[in-house]
Parts: sequence; structure tokens; C-alpha cells
Amino acid sequence: MKAFGKILGLVLLGLLLIIVAAGFALTHLFDPNDYKDEIRQIARDKAHIELTLNGDIGWSLFPWLGLELHEASVATLINPTEPYADLQMLGLSVRVLPLLRREVQMSDVRVEGLNLRLKRDKNGHGNWEDIGKVPAAAAPAGSPAPASAATAEAPAQAEKPPQPIRLDIDSLTVNNARVEYNDELTGKQFSAESIQLSTGPVHDSTNIPVKATAFLGTNQPVLRVRTELTGELRIERALQRYRFEDMKLSGELAGDPLQGKTMTFAAQGQLALDKAANVAEWTGIKISANQLRALGELKANDLDKTPQITGGLSIAQFDLAKFVDSIGQKLPAMAEGSLSKVELVSRVAATPSSLALDNINLKLDDSSFSGRIAVEDFAKQSLRAILKADTFNVDRYLPPKSAQANSATQVRQAEVASTEADAMAGAGSTPLPDKPSKTAWSTERLLPVERLAKLDVDADLTFGQLTLDKLPIQNAALKATGQGGLLTLSNLSGELYNGGFAANGTLDVRPSAPVLNLQTKLNRVPVEKILESQGKNPPVKGLVTLTSNVTGSGNSQQALIDTLNGNASFVINNGVLLNANLEQQLCKGIATLNRKTLSGEPRGKDTPFQELKGNLTFRNGIASNPDLKVRIPGMTVNGDGDIDLRVLGMDYRVGIIVEGDTSAMPDPACQVGEKFVGVEWPLRCRGPLELGAKACRVDNERLGQVASKMAGDKLSEKIDEKLGDKVSPELKNALKGLFKR
Repeated sequence: MKAFGKILGLVLLGLLLIIVAAGFALTHLFDPNDYKDEIRQIARDKAHIELTLNGDIGWSLFPWLGLELHEASVATLINPTEPYADLQMLGLSVRVLPLLRREVQMSDVRVEGLNLRLKRDKNGHGNWEDIGKVPAAAAPAGSPAPASAATAEAPAQAEKPPQPIRLDIDSLTVNNARVEYNDELTGKQFSAESIQLSTGPVHDSTNIPVKATAFLGTNQPVLRVRTELTGELRIERALQRYRFEDMKLSGELAGDPLQGKTMTFAAQGQLALDKAANVAEWTGIKISANQLRALGELKANDLDKTPQITGGLSIAQFDLAKFVDSIGQKLPAMAEGSLSKVELVSRVAATPSSLALDNINLKLDDSSFSGRIAVEDFAKQSLRAILKADTFNVDRYLPPKSAQANSATQVRQAEVASTEADAMAGAGSTPLPDKPSKTAWSTERLLPVERLAKLDVDADLTFGQLTLDKLPIQNAALKATGQGGLLTLSNLSGELYNGGFAANGTLDVRPSAPVLNLQTKLNRVPVEKILESQGKNPPVKGLVTLTSNVTGSGNSQQALIDTLNGNASFVINNGVLLNANLEQQLCKGIATLNRKTLSGEPRGKDTPFQELKGNLTFRNGIASNPDLKVRIPGMTVNGDGDIDLRVLGMDYRVGIIVEGDTSAMPDPACQVGEKFVGVEWPLRCRGPLELGAKACRVDNERLGQVASKMAGDKLSEKIDEKLGDKVSPELKNALKGLFKR
């Protein structure tokens, strides 16, 4: 037995020596470079590709089946002169014996200088679509196409699916690779250059260290990105599970959109993909971009259908204004320090066409918001918002008035100030102020019509305190919808200075000139507070109650005012005409009829009133007010006139009636007496609307008519005294009528 074992051992040793010798002889005596033409032909016949081998082929047989290709390129048979891939060197080796067990055990795989060119022509056809296809002219007549043969073999393959090949690689290294994509139809280009990839041992169900770097670029717009990716990749092919653990992505972004500035970014987390369950996850998310820092987690379901993404997002407090500036963008002009404190916590739900932020907790400077914001359809810009805020100052985020608007305001203020000074200095004795003739409104474009025409919005907003146009509104609410160019304001309401207001209306931007329809209600709001908030000196004080229904068209303040039509009614209770003394005007008229001179020219003072009311009819920017009434203790004021909103001017004829209060007047020259009771004393009020009653003067023309009437009444009294009962009543009436003519 010992001898037999010795002999068997010698035989096996001899066979092994023969195999080694044969392998040595085969690898040294056989040179594959002598068979390049045959290799190229096999590539054409079997793989249907055009293989060009410009460099040497190196190889080994046992125990490693090794191969090295140098200066090789690959093209399609349909376009063999334009390679879609080339490389400087590809080196790999495979253990021979494990191949018999359908196991691939490879040593280090190295790829040097890979250059992959993908191109889509003007007809939308990509060069990669021709890989493996045989040109129609190359197929023999009557022979079945390769696709048909593959189809015929499909049932046999389906009956016996191949077992998965076990993958085992010591390492993978890719140096200086490049991938580019050109789309001739759109002119867009994408590229990934200087690609470096290295891995540790590649085994199934084990963590594989991965490191990759690349420079990415596009031409529309011009962008350049430097990226670095590290982590551990785990592949479980049998379970169709893939994980990328401790993923870290970092880099820098620069290009035209950033206006010469750079954005530094980073992302971390754990990535997982379960193809069997069609689920993907990104947990432990950490994202940074310049000053922005965010945490979160995301999960995607139904990957085989329409992916549904859910998760949470938390953005730490950061300065949004500085962040926007750091990426080369500009925000609209707003108050200093705005958007300096922004913080967000929210749940996220998304699909490829929608995004929703639920359970929002948003902090914006000094304001806090909660609720929901969603874009239901990106293509249609379908915006949905339900938000509640504690306090919000809209004025802080609005752009300042333009130079044109400021200039017009300054001119008007100077005009009003000059007229007001003259009126006050003369205590109502100067000539009537001129009516303003210069427009008081801006001609600048008011609405972004193109954007509003595409808007699909449904908003429901509430505010504990809202500051809008310097008005402090409490418990404000806004509900608005918009679709197809028609925006509907179903409710805008709130509390203002212990009063209240409500408004609703529509804005139609479908016509060439947008059409506004607005209904408003004010309930006991201090009118002077509203005017003071706009930087105007109020001519009147009191609680105003107003209802209006107006329409206008155009896309500027001036156009809307010029086309303003509709009606309104108003009443002001418990008010004061500021710096306007109607009693003094009445005194001046009585003194004139008494042919007396006032002892002094007192400065103007306020005139309290119980009620001021009237109705307005708007016609192309002019408001007609035929029934103005003011109730003042002891007298009534009636007015009839127009307010020209285009220039904010007024022209009224006013009558003051003494109702029986004959108390002492401010000057002896104008004591009322019984004969003046019930007489309507005429005034004319003309000038800038802001002057109010300060623009009123005695109407001398109409005062003469009053004097004539009073003279006729006095003569009638004398006729009665002289004639007594000596003549018939008919004759006395005839004589009175004669003197009153």
C-alpha cells in the first residue's frame, strides 16, 4: 500500500507538472496579439460591437485567467467610426477553478482612462440604443433578425433561469475616467470628469468601503460641481437589498446662477433600498449648504408605481437673507434685518408631481406660523395653504416706494402744506384754494399678470395680529382662491382700532386690462387713525362706518382710479372737524349781512359734530356726493359736491342752518338773533381733499341771494304792521310778492 500510494503521488505530481508546463508553454508560446483580427471578428459576430485594439493584449492562464487590454475602443456596428467608449487600460484576472462552480473570484480590477460618450441626435435617438444591433444591410437575405432569435430562445431561458453568479473581487479601481452626454435636440451637455473610484474587497453580504471623486458640469446653465463620496456599500443580491452606510457626500458648486460665488454643500446618512418590497429609505439625514443646516429622514414606497415619499425635516435657525446673497441671488428690497431668523420643522409628503409640508412650525423673524403648505401639482402651480400666525408685519417684507411715487407724494404734500398754511393764516378770509390738477397716483405696473394668470391657489390664513400698510389689524383672516386667471377674495376681515372691517371681491386678469371688483365694510373705525398711518394729516376725527361696492380696471394705481365706478355710503359719529371753525365762517356771513366788521381774525379751531353722513356715486374716478349732512349742536350742515379721486380734490357747496341756538357768537358783530334762525348760510369748499373743512369760504354770490331774501322778509313784516286789518289778505300777499321779486 505504501508503494501504491507513493506511485499515485508520483503520478499526480507528474500530471501537475505537465499541466504547469502546458500552461507555461501556452502562455509563452501563444501570443493573442497575433489574433487581433479574429478577436475583432468574434466581437462583431457574437457581441455585435466594433472592437478596436490599438495596444497590446496581455494574458495569463493558470491559476488566474488574466487579461490586460491597452488602447481599446468600442463602437456600434451601425456607426463603427464613432466609438462611444474607449480606455487606456483594463486589467483583471479570474481564478480558473471557481469558474467551474459558477463563482467569480477576481483579483484587483483596474480601469485607466475610461472615456464614455453618450449622444442623442436631433431626432431623439441615442447612440447607446444601437449597442448589440446588427445593421439591416449586414443581415443575410431571408435570415431571421437577432432579436427574433433571442425571442425564440426566451421560453427556454424562462424555464431554467440561470443561477446568480457569486461575485468576489479583491478591489476595484477606476482612474481618470470621463462620461459625457450631448443632446443635439436641446443643446444640453452634461459631463463627469476626473472620476476616481476605489473600493475594498467586493463580497456579497459584506460591507464594501467605497470612495469616489468627480467634477460634474452642465452648459444650460453653466455649472461646475466638485464632489467627493465615501461610505460602505452592502449588497445582498439574493434578497435584493442594498445599503450605503455612513454615506458622506461633500463638494462645492459654482457657475453662472451663483454670479461668481460658491456654495459649499455636504450630506450624510444611511441609504437603504429593498427592491423586493419596493421601498427606499434615507435615515440620519444631515444636510448643509453654506449657512443652512438641516436634519431629517425620508422613506419612499411604491417604487415600482408612483413613488410616495414621507418623512420629517428640521432646518436650524439661519439667516436666509445672507444665505441667498452667498449663492449669488438677490431678494426683493425690504427692511433691514428681515429674514435674518428663519427656522422650520415639518412633516414631508411628496410624489414626483407634488410636495406637501404638514404640521409646520415655522419661525420667521418675530413671527411664528403653524399649519400646512402644499404644491399639489408642480406643472399647474397648484398651491394650497392653511396657516395660522401669532403676529406678522407685512410691511417689513414689502419693497419701499419707488422714486417716482416718492416724488409725486412729496410734490402733493408740498402743495397741500402751502394751501393749508394760507388757509390757516387767513382764518378763512383768503380766496378759495385752487383745485388740484396733478395726479396723485402711481403709473407703475401694479400686478404680475403673467404669473397670476397661471396661478392655482387656495389659501386660508389667520393672524393674531397683522400689520399691513402700517395698520395694526387684530384677529385678521384671509380666504382666497385663484384659478385660470380669476382670483376670488372670499373673506378679508379683522379688528382695527377697536372697530372692524370686512372685504370680498374678485380680480380677473384674463382681459388685457385686469378687472377689480371689491366690496368693503368698515364698522366704527377711527378715520383719523387710518389717515395718520398713511402719513397724512387728518382733516376729521370720528368713528366711520362705511359700505362700498366698486369696480375698476387696469394695471396701475392711476388706471384703477381713472376707471373707478360704483357706490358707497358712509357715516361718521361723534367726530371733530380739525382746525376748521364753521362757527367762524357763519359769524363772517352774519357780520356781512349786519354790515359790521369782525373785531378780530381768530385762528382756526376744531368743530365738534354729532354725525356726518352721505352717499357717494363713483363715475370714472369722480365721486358725486349730493346729500352730505353734518349735525352740529345748534345747527345743521348740508352739502352737495364732487370728490375727484384722480387728483384727490373736492368742490362742494355747503349750507349752514341755525336751528334755534341763539347763544353768544364769538364776535359781537355776528350775534344770531331770532331773524337768522332757519336761514341757510352758504359756504363753498374747494381744494385738496386733505384740507377738509379748512378749504371752506363764505360763498359771497349765494350770500347776496340770502340777503335779498331776508330783505324781502323784513319788508313783508313792515307791510303787515302798516296795513294791519285795513286791507284784505289777498292784497297784502300780492304786495309782499311784488317786493320779493
